[in-house]
Amino acid sequence: MRRELFGPDHEALRQTARTFVEREVIPHQDAWLEKGLVDRSAWLAAGAQGLLGIAAPAEYGGAGEEDYRYRMVLIEELARVGAASFNAGTSAQDDLVVPYLRDLGTPEQKASWLPRLCAGEAIGALAMTEPDAGSDLQGIRTSAVRDGDGWRLSGGKTFITNGILADVVIVFARTDPDAGSRGFSLFLVESAAPGFRHGRKLEKLGLRGNDTAELFFDDIALPATALLGTEGRGLIHLMERLPLERLSIAATSYAFARAAYTWTVDYCFGRRAFGKPIGDFQNTRFTLAELATELDVAEIYLDRAILALGDGSLSAVDAAKAKWWLTDLQNRVVDRCVQLHGGYGFMWEYPITRAYADARIQPIFGGTNEIMKEIIGRDIARQATAGGRNV
Repeated sequence: MRRELFGPDHEALRQTARTFVEREVIPHQDAWLEKGLVDRSAWLAAGAQGLLGIAAPAEYGGAGEEDYRYRMVLIEELARVGAASFNAGTSAQDDLVVPYLRDLGTPEQKASWLPRLCAGEAIGALAMTEPDAGSDLQGIRTSAVRDGDGWRLSGGKTFITNGILADVVIVFARTDPDAGSRGFSLFLVESAAPGFRHGRKLEKLGLRGNDTAELFFDDIALPATALLGTEGRGLIHLMERLPLERLSIAATSYAFARAAYTWTVDYCFGRRAFGKPIGDFQNTRFTLAELATELDVAEIYLDRAILALGDGSLSAVDAAKAKWWLTDLQNRVVDRCVQLHGGYGFMWEYPITRAYADARIQPIFGGTNEIMKEIIGRDIARQATAGGRNV
């Protein structure tokens, strides 16, 4: 079963993406894992092939295409070769930074950053999480206070994807401690700004080729033009864009789970034990049958969510459902695929082993899956209380 989601234009991009991956990703993945970051040359090559900034307006160097199926093509092609670290970086750029700038940026902000982000000449990051504030964003301590016409930014962030390489960071900061949920704003901060300081490049279980980092802001002087969006609406701006972020995570989980399953099928019918392929044993076949069915069922929900995002009808609740279900599914699939690989499933040179490590973060970031279930549960309670439907 596969797959009515894509049309001829999407498949044409797939050929471009596949060629890019074969030339610019596969030969360098081991080196990226060793260094803990993706070479800028790969970003430039992706930009030159039109694989970055797909949703950015054409006048700023993008494709002007908000159809998420084009992004899904690149995610799938990176997943096919196990390039989870580069996928994490490009997803942060194209599913977070670029949409924030496109939707909230002034013409000057867009002109300054979008062409460079689309070309791969600049790398972006979104900085929300802090050591004491992850899913609870209202608990952040990073603050921006008025300083004449501008601002002074102080604080620190952690677990920031693209944190070392980023040229521009969208920073979520408290701007009015007495205004509750209306006391937060977003700022565009250049990494070259005096007072911008990189902390550690963090050593992680998985996604080891991505430069996840701590960032510190030591009383950075920001001009008034650094404000992104509307003062005091920072939390609202984040909430409005969380469905896209969570769909991005769900899409990644599906693509990498499907890739792990495909590798495992190939392994099972190439590996022999007791005189026959291990895929001919009933237990192996039952396991593969279960995984294939779960993936096919999940695919239908994901495809529906992708189309809903395109027509503007994807709700925060449905995005939360996709995020928690598909990230949990990825971990179940990869775990069982490791088991079918036997001892080789524990060897780092095998893609399935790396996939096992890479998958574990998926139920955590973008809001933990416990938070996703709370979002869904609140909606159920709201509808039940309002008499909206039987539950």
